[in-house]
Amino acid sequence: VQLQASGGGLVQAGGSLRLSCVVSGRFFRIDDMGWYRQAPGKQRELVAAITLRGTTNYADSVKGRFTISRDNTKNTVSLQMSSLQSEDTAVYYCNGKIRELYYTSRADYWGQGTQVTVSS
Repeated sequence: VQLQASGGGLVQAGGSLRLSCVVSGRFFRIDDMGWYRQAPGKQRELVAAITLRGTTNYADSVKGRFTISRDNTKNTVSLQMSSLQSEDTAVYYCNGKIRELYYTSRADYWGQGTQVTVSS
C-alpha cells in the first residue's frame, strides 16, 4: 500500500492551494483518511480528517478555511486550503487508516509529505 501526495508549493498569504493524495496497492478497505502537518521545530498535528462515510473533523486553526474531501471510487483524499496564513507553512502528510485484509486491524499509512510555504 502506498500513498502519494501532491499539490504543495509556494503561495502568498491569503491565497489558496489544493492538496491531493491517492492510495494505491492491494487492500481491503480505507477507513479514515486525513491530513497532518509538521512545521519546523513542532510536532506533527492533525489538520483535518474524514471518515469512510464522510464525517469531517478539523483543527480549530483551520476551521472555515480548509475543506477535506474524499472520493472512495478513486481512493483519493483532498484538502482545499483557502485564506492561507504564514502559520500554515509546514510539510503536509496524508494519512490513511487501512485494512489490508478483511480480518486484519487497520494500520496507519503515510504519504511522503508535501511542502506548503505561505509568504507574508
